[in-house]
Amino acid sequence: MSSTAAATQTQSVRQLTTAEGFLCGAFAACIAVTVSNPAEVVKTRLQLQGELTKDISKRVYNSALDALVKTWKNEGIKGIQRGLTPAPFRRNINRLIGRAPSEHIAATSGIAGAASGVVGACLGNPLFLVKARMQAYSPALPVGTQHYYRSSWDALSTIWKAEKWRGLVRGIDAAALRTGMGSSVQLPSYNFTKSLITRNGWGKADSTLTFLASSSVSGACVCLVMQPADTALTRMYNQPVQKLPNGKTIGLLYKNPIDCLWKTLKTEGPLGWYKGTTAHFLRIAPHTIITLTANDLIINAYKSFW
Repeated sequence: MSSTAAATQTQSVRQLTTAEGFLCGAFAACIAVTVSNPAEVVKTRLQLQGELTKDISKRVYNSALDALVKTWKNEGIKGIQRGLTPAPFRRNINRLIGRAPSEHIAATSGIAGAASGVVGACLGNPLFLVKARMQAYSPALPVGTQHYYRSSWDALSTIWKAEKWRGLVRGIDAAALRTGMGSSVQLPSYNFTKSLITRNGWGKADSTLTFLASSSVSGACVCLVMQPADTALTRMYNQPVQKLPNGKTIGLLYKNPIDCLWKTLKTEGPLGWYKGTTAHFLRIAPHTIITLTANDLIINAYKSFW
């Protein structure tokens, strides 16, 4: 999702070739996901904590910071970077379907962002599924259903052997909803803020501070709009499954993302949708800032070099 927006921004401003835009944006996305991954691990675990229960007395983690400290203390660097391997690949798959608008119009940018986000989410679903399950796994302080995999490849092969295609596309509807919602506001809010800053003379269009301010606003907008669907996605991916006599495998907790959101609301209240919001913002804000800012800086450096 973030990579898609960066690709669109790159192509629309600098008119690079598809290959150049992809490579520069991929580099920016890899940097961003490495920095933001610990916060996403924390977010995932907080979203699964207290799943479908009103009892909050048995919380493993008290806050985003507490989750980060406990994960580091009990699992080290491996713990806070769980799921890192499939993350850049999944995000860079999204870049392949970016489209460049001829001008920055909020409505068309939102529609284009949502559409490209949905396609990217569908293409990257198996890797996002693996990432979420690997991030949720904790040998020390487990929350939610635990899936242990030795590696990303082991995860993919295990899921394939057990469920075939149905396993790899599990949660794809939630992924499309979540990423479509986030992508629909990311680029429009970034371009609007950047335009507002430059139009009022608060900063130059190619200023790093302008990139940072625009990216920060974009990250906040994405987090606000996407959080409920993101919680549903995490739970859909991580829920236990059961194989029926007819060979069909079904989730034991949720039928679809809407069912997940309804059950969460009914059992945990509206705040259940927003579990892990702090960690989500701490993940999405730096990721958006680094991706979009690094993307612009990399493009400028690339253009001046070549």
